Amino acid sequence: MSNIKKFRIKSFKENISILKLDKISLKFGRKIILDSLNLRLNNGQILGLLGPNGVGKSTIFNLITGLLSPDFGKISINNEIVNDYPIYQRTLKFKIGFVPQHGGFFHDLTVYENLKAIAEITIENQSYRGEKIDSLVSKFELDPVRDIKADFLSGGQKKKLVIAIALISDPKILLLDEPFAALDVMTIKTLQEIIVNLQSNNNISVILCDHQARDLLACVDTAAIIHNGKVVAHGTPTNLIKNIDAQNVYFGESFKIS
Repeated sequence: MSNIKKFRIKSFKENISILKLDKISLKFGRKIILDSLNLRLNNGQILGLLGPNGVGKSTIFNLITGLLSPDFGKISINNEIVNDYPIYQRTLKFKIGFVPQHGGFFHDLTVYENLKAIAEITIENQSYRGEKIDSLVSKFELDPVRDIKADFLSGGQKKKLVIAIALISDPKILLLDEPFAALDVMTIKTLQEIIVNLQSNNNISVILCDHQARDLLACVDTAAIIHNGKVVAHGTPTNLIKNIDAQNVYFGESFKIS
């Protein structure tokens, strides 16, 4: 698994930032979820988020998409503050795709019908719409189940479908919430290769979070450890696992990538 990422981008297009979270704070009642958190995604980068359950990883995705609003702090995309943009405007204008941990598809529609339903909303040109659907079906090797209802797909096929749905609108930023959860080893490897190819072939900037730390670190450029509402460590996978703060709050001393 650790060999999926055959290269590490050393400079992300001169460190051009596509997304910034600046001093983001959020409370649910009396519980502090995020506490003046800073996070940055560079153009073309694959960034991983790691941390214990309930630390706020999914909350960060909800803030980026606009499902939640921070109590304090700024969210910027392409150097424009987006705090006041509603979900639909934010996702369309700044081309954000989101793959949730659960669901994300119409259970009673076929693979083709799922893709068509989203394409009819996001793609005006009918001929291109059909080409895009066919391309994604082929790309994710969904041809054999093209006319099967989504409810009857395997876990890996469902995950591929949801990623394909997120790519219908040609996003520039893709958020993946626990993409490797409850999947077998071979399916995880396939998804890792898909994620890396999205970066290298489509220049999509990706943020993913997962509890499968080794699987996540195998396909990211950098990762951040979140603890007590803050980023306590950040760096390349090799450097991160050697970081004392990362070891103390997440990895432990014996964790290794391979």
